[in-house]
Amino acid sequence: MFPRLIETPYFTLYTFGALLALAYGAALWWVVRSAKREGLDPDRVMSLCFWAIGGAILGAKALLVLRNLPDYLAEPSALFSSGLLASAGDFYGGFLGALAAVAIFFYRNPDMAVWHLSDLCGPAIALGQGIGRIGCFMAGDDYGSPSDVPWAVAFTDPDAAAIGGAPLGVPLHPVQLYESAFCFALFGFLVWLAGRKRFEGQVILAYALLYAAGRFVIEYFRGDVDRGFVSVFSTSQFIAIFVFVVAAALYALRSSRGSVHEIR
Repeated sequence: MFPRLIETPYFTLYTFGALLALAYGAALWWVVRSAKREGLDPDRVMSLCFWAIGGAILGAKALLVLRNLPDYLAEPSALFSSGLLASAGDFYGGFLGALAAVAIFFYRNPDMAVWHLSDLCGPAIALGQGIGRIGCFMAGDDYGSPSDVPWAVAFTDPDAAAIGGAPLGVPLHPVQLYESAFCFALFGFLVWLAGRKRFEGQVILAYALLYAAGRFVIEYFRGDVDRGFVSVFSTSQFIAIFVFVVAAALYALRSSRGSVHEIR
């Protein structure tokens, strides 16, 4: 739609990169803001966020490589290509990478309340995703399947094909905007839930459950079919099933153990 935000003889600022930076910034702002309102040390919470962001970046690229492993094995130099370095990668890879990074952080900081802090992050993740998916739309990345619905969009900018791979001139489901709208709605719900939660961990686990369900459905409208499959499911759908089952089990376990005032 609009891949280049600013273009000068000296540099080009891509819309996707700008919105991705805004997404991370908005998520960080929300977590720190929430931490201050909870009376928590904002510096330590910010450290947690940077660990999560670092893990998310590495995990997203790692899953992208795994999804296309035969191509990278055939051409190892592609691991250092500008395309891989510039790509945001796969969200679920980023999600799992962030989980691994924060697990290390909490192991190194055992005095911090894991579930309480995780609840602060739930709305922030959804907010960041809502912004980031608009960036995907602008770049023609993670594009939808062909469609004749009245709101179908057709990419015409050659950069949309070069950067995101979207086919030009073909009406497609604006699947990036579907997910963006879903994530903004999820953000609003989680903010509402945060003030009414019955146990620590309810917000982050609700995020995991609802996003997994939403992502599973949205995947059926995706058109970039080269993202890898596990049996009849896309890689993201397969991971969504796993995340949903684990989150549901943890939700039931923590819900049965006590109130928000009893569990940290």
